[in-house]
Amino acid sequence: MTTPGRGTPEPSEALSDPLELALGFLEYLRSTVLRKIAGMNEADLRSSRLPSGWAPLELVQHLVYMERRWIQWGFAGEEVPDPWGDDDPAKGRWQVPADERTADVIARLEAVGQRTRVLVDGTQLTDRARTGGRFAEGASVPTLGWILFHLLQEYARHVGQLDIVRELTDGEVGE
Repeated sequence: MTTPGRGTPEPSEALSDPLELALGFLEYLRSTVLRKIAGMNEADLRSSRLPSGWAPLELVQHLVYMERRWIQWGFAGEEVPDPWGDDDPAKGRWQVPADERTADVIARLEAVGQRTRVLVDGTQLTDRARTGGRFAEGASVPTLGWILFHLLQEYARHVGQLDIVRELTDGEVGE
């Protein structure tokens, strides 16, 4: 991943491999999330400007857990401690503990992206998720293609939400 202020460019228009396109756009969207929060002060990262109550850092934390749930726990079938750790049932939304450092949340987003690359290396979009993690033995399991496109729509939706939050916070706009 690149420096949050600079961002990762979109994949090349010449790229035609569907798996590489999906992974390239995931990297681009992850980078855009980091660029969107770059320059925000700690108070703005941890407070909400929205009626639903989520804060930008909580959204980043959610993306970490969401990607881990779908790729590590879901596709790879790995054990993942506390896969729903981003949810706060008392508040009915995402959470970041007060003692958790912003830099650590950002580092985890970068690490989950790198882990995704490793886990899908050498796979095909038609490969099915393993059972034993998120999916029980005998359950219907999605393909890697379905999972990656789900991740893309999740990231894209949340980038759009961050666009609005950032504009409400300090007037910063743009892709």
